Amino acid sequence: MSEWDATSVEGKDTILRVVREEAERFFALAEPEEAWEAPTACAGWHVRDVVAHLVDTTEGYFAAFDVARAGAQADDPYGLPAMGARVNEQAISFRNTTQKELLDRARTDFEKMQRILTDLSPEDWTGFLVVHPYMGPVPAYFYAAGQLMDFGVHSWDIREGTGRNHAMSGDAADLLVPFMLVLWQYTIKADADLTSFSVGLRIGGRNGGDFRVDIGPEGMAYAPGDVSDLPAVIEFDAASMVLTTFGRGNFGTIRGDLNLANRFLNLFFRI
Repeated sequence: MSEWDATSVEGKDTILRVVREEAERFFALAEPEEAWEAPTACAGWHVRDVVAHLVDTTEGYFAAFDVARAGAQADDPYGLPAMGARVNEQAISFRNTTQKELLDRARTDFEKMQRILTDLSPEDWTGFLVVHPYMGPVPAYFYAAGQLMDFGVHSWDIREGTGRNHAMSGDAADLLVPFMLVLWQYTIKADADLTSFSVGLRIGGRNGGDFRVDIGPEGMAYAPGDVSDLPAVIEFDAASMVLTTFGRGNFGTIRGDLNLANRFLNLFFRI
């Protein structure tokens, strides 16, 4: 099912299609006048702040690609621990911008980013490294995943703010699962106890399966494998894993040692 693996060029058309679908849902949620200052699942943010965050993030991607294409030296990444405070500061700086102006800018930015990603050659999709403002050098395909995280998860945030029952798109969640494992590697708390232990993950969806996860002084490593001999296994459907990784809730089912599984889940800060 390589067309669902966005880390390969075979998955390029799939993820760009799903990003567009999620973006259109996002814009439809943000366009009503009464929605602009409505609450969201992001603490302290209205819908307008989420739109502003996407503008700030996407325009940061443009700058990152420009630097990479010029072969210039990129600034040091801020690091994910600094992300929350910085993106909040950037987002609320747009609060004097009108709804129409900011949404028009967000749509223009979205189309520009889609063109950048669409025009990547097969070699560049996996081999062209671009310094992410928070994560450092990553392959170009990661920026498609970044767009999907932004539009897919933040659409969830807006819907959550309405108080209505809802759920996340399976296509978006399936595509994001592999990137959640990477995010966990990047979001281990600085003071985490990394005394060695292992747990299993059982994840649903097209990119799911069973994964053995090893925690140790060097951080987190994972690989597909048999988890039947491990003391704890955490089961997620695809969306539950995505939303857990992003701190939108505490989801999952623990089989086995509850304390060990909870120790694993508390290793990470959430973004």
